[in-house]
Amino acid sequence: MEYRDQTLFLEGELTKFTVSPLLKEFSNFRERKITSIDLAGVTSIDSAGTAFIDELRQILKEFTPNLVNMNNTVENAIKTFSSMELEKSAPKGKENFLIILGESFFRWKDSVKDTVLLVADIFYWSFVGLFNHKGQRKGSVIQQSLLIGVDAVGIIGLLSLILGLILALQSAAQLRQFGANIFVADLIAISMVTELGPILTAIILAGRSGSAIASEIATMKVTEEIDALKMMAINPIRYIVVPKFHAITICIPLLVTISTLIGIFGGLIIAITYLDLSAVVFFNRVFEVLTMKDALVGLGKSFFFAWVIVIIGSYYGFNVKGGAEGVGKVTTQAVVASIFWVIILDAINSLIFYFKI
Repeated sequence: MEYRDQTLFLEGELTKFTVSPLLKEFSNFRERKITSIDLAGVTSIDSAGTAFIDELRQILKEFTPNLVNMNNTVENAIKTFSSMELEKSAPKGKENFLIILGESFFRWKDSVKDTVLLVADIFYWSFVGLFNHKGQRKGSVIQQSLLIGVDAVGIIGLLSLILGLILALQSAAQLRQFGANIFVADLIAISMVTELGPILTAIILAGRSGSAIASEIATMKVTEEIDALKMMAINPIRYIVVPKFHAITICIPLLVTISTLIGIFGGLIIAITYLDLSAVVFFNRVFEVLTMKDALVGLGKSFFFAWVIVIIGSYYGFNVKGGAEGVGKVTTQAVVASIFWVIILDAINSLIFYFKI
């Protein structure tokens, strides 16, 4: 390394074995004005040598030194390995509001299109699957019924009992002031059959089964198992989603019935211990106030809740992006979206069947 006439001359090999001592040697010249770096004497260079030249140029950036007298080998190496030769991207300007709005609209349009196609596929293959089990694992519906239904009985029963106890206790404190103890049976029976039983069951299933469906499908998508199924001429909807759809359709009315009965039983406990009502009086009032419409509405909307949970879990699972982090994101999104749409559907149902002008 030599300095004269504001030029730094480099000679010999610029490789990973030589750049370290050269960098120490350069400390003797770093205070001088260097406007060019002469590479005529360089015989060989590698990526470490190119990084060394970049380092020199960075240190001397106030003088903006030029590289001169390069042979073709050195020039090609610098073009290939130098980070300073990369084109700097122009700073991204602020996007126009209309552009953002348009992109959002097209994303929404694509999302609606994908959802409609997925719903059509699920319902079509679920109907076909009732008569033709080709493309499904043997016993998959029973297996999914155990996972979705039987394993959820404990948590649904416990929460329904607690909910029935709390609802009866809070209402009893007010009703007993007016001598209307018997009406606690009306409140518990109607609320559990038409609202709390179905929606509590759906929210628990959204947390348990909705997250499991989304994470299972997303993991299969990330690990390319979905692509493997397609390569084997196996329809992923028919193989993965349809058994879950059938299982949750079978289990949801049973789980809602269990939730409703246990919730009413919780109300009975409060009626007996706090309001001094007998079990016979309580149940007579329950059967007197309930109608077939209430039971059908409660069970009927539970089917829609169940289908929404499977569809949303499948949608987010099939549209995962990225690796493990993406699986976590779509699982969270699936649970939130499922609970949101369950509540929206419940509100729509209440307006249709109970709102009177």
